[in-house]
Amino acid sequence: MPTEIHTVCFVGAGNMGCFNAVKAACAGYGATLYDRDEPALSRAKNLCAGYFDYFSSIGFCSSDAADDHLSRIVFTSDLTLATQDADLVSESVFEDLALKREIHERLDRLCPAHTILTTNSSFLLGSHIDVGLSRGDRFAAMHSYMGSPLVDLVATGRTSHETLATLEVYVLSLNATPLVLKKEYPGYVLNAILGPFLGMAMTLVALGFATASQVDRAWMTFRSAPMGPMGIMDIIGLCLIRSGWENRDKGATDSALVESVLAVLDPMIAANHSGISAGKGFYDYPNPRFENPDFLSEEDAIEALYNPLMTIWIANAVKVAAAEVLEPSDIDKAWMIGTSLDRGPFAVLAEVGAYRFETLLEELVGVGGFDPKEAQTVTEYVRNRL
Repeated sequence: MPTEIHTVCFVGAGNMGCFNAVKAACAGYGATLYDRDEPALSRAKNLCAGYFDYFSSIGFCSSDAADDHLSRIVFTSDLTLATQDADLVSESVFEDLALKREIHERLDRLCPAHTILTTNSSFLLGSHIDVGLSRGDRFAAMHSYMGSPLVDLVATGRTSHETLATLEVYVLSLNATPLVLKKEYPGYVLNAILGPFLGMAMTLVALGFATASQVDRAWMTFRSAPMGPMGIMDIIGLCLIRSGWENRDKGATDSALVESVLAVLDPMIAANHSGISAGKGFYDYPNPRFENPDFLSEEDAIEALYNPLMTIWIANAVKVAAAEVLEPSDIDKAWMIGTSLDRGPFAVLAEVGAYRFETLLEELVGVGGFDPKEAQTVTEYVRNRL
């Protein structure tokens, strides 16, 4: 039988740790938020209060009960205290493999025998983190997204079925949607698709093919989306976007392209125009221009901008399916839940057709926008399935 969870320890008092701690407290769980940095804990109290306001605004919890929910969260820099009663631990420290291994080894020693350990890592594989843990059967990836009900659940080679079942029950109790992957995959599903998609949008702007608003207008028009990729990057934060480009695989990315992207992002970040949290990124906040009813009519949408965005979006979804991580229907479900859009990449692929998609993919490969070997895998999968 799955273990019953009453108390959850959140390790790392950044945005993700605070967001998840508040969500757990609103759902009635006892929550402990740990960080070794006292100033981070002080900031976390304000962050948590802000997230309570957000959850109240969307009806997830009552504003009248906010003080009661906030009182459920214990803030501490003592990891022994934080973990002594934990049934579940959710780790959200920096994306550094050595650091995550060190944290989980400490957790393995400190936590009660029944405690389940999870990582909220966005890209590192759980099987690379749980090396040496005595409780490998009680370790998994449980990855959540800011502002989305989607939660990825991924077993390593040692995770037990009981552990996954317990985590599914926990995620459902948060009024969230568990997405259980068949196997580990870098970036899970949503990030694995979204990352290259945002990268293509940034490339179009950095190389001077379009403005940020033109790129967003193309995507929003042809996909009936409420925002485009540049608006999404404002939500993620341009500092994080910059870090991703700076740390890209040097062998797989044109260094001149990276320099062009950083040349766009660096002046914006230096001016504190780093996204929605700063009040300005590619757009001004609140009330960004893309929310204006006239935004789409200001200029005609350019299909030549939409095509590479659509192509790389579908191609990376096909890569996930070809790797047997999830079935196409589940990949579409993940995209729709994660982005609140009405159709996923495979539904759009069916509309576009295999021949048209293959032509667009060849064009993308021809300009260096997609790896030729990966394109061959994608093409073979599409030909066999459509």
